[in-house]
Amino acid sequence: MKSAASSRRSAEVIGEPYADADGVPYLPMFRQPVLVFEGTKETLTAAHGRVLARALPRAVFTSDFFATGNDRESRAAVRAVPTEERDLVGLSVCRPRSAVDKVLKGTRRHT
Repeated sequence: MKSAASSRRSAEVIGEPYADADGVPYLPMFRQPVLVFEGTKETLTAAHGRVLARALPRAVFTSDFFATGNDRESRAAVRAVPTEERDLVGLSVCRPRSAVDKVLKGTRRHT
């Protein structure tokens, strides 16, 4: 069961569920376009530090995360490693573009 705070956070990012003309339900989509940027390990680590310093909502992806087979194990893999020791391979940030541009300084749009 989602908490009210969790539902509010999701509403910022994820829209309403979809359904086709036959009533077949589909999962909600992102409300905003998703842009993917890339950078070196050092650039990504620096961006992560700026995200934490500004307390921006974020999702983290580590190499251990991708070695698991389900959400429960992924959460445990992230929880098992201290922030400064994790092998960070991806970061998600959801905020107005001006705030995101500042924390992603040094990255480039992935093509």
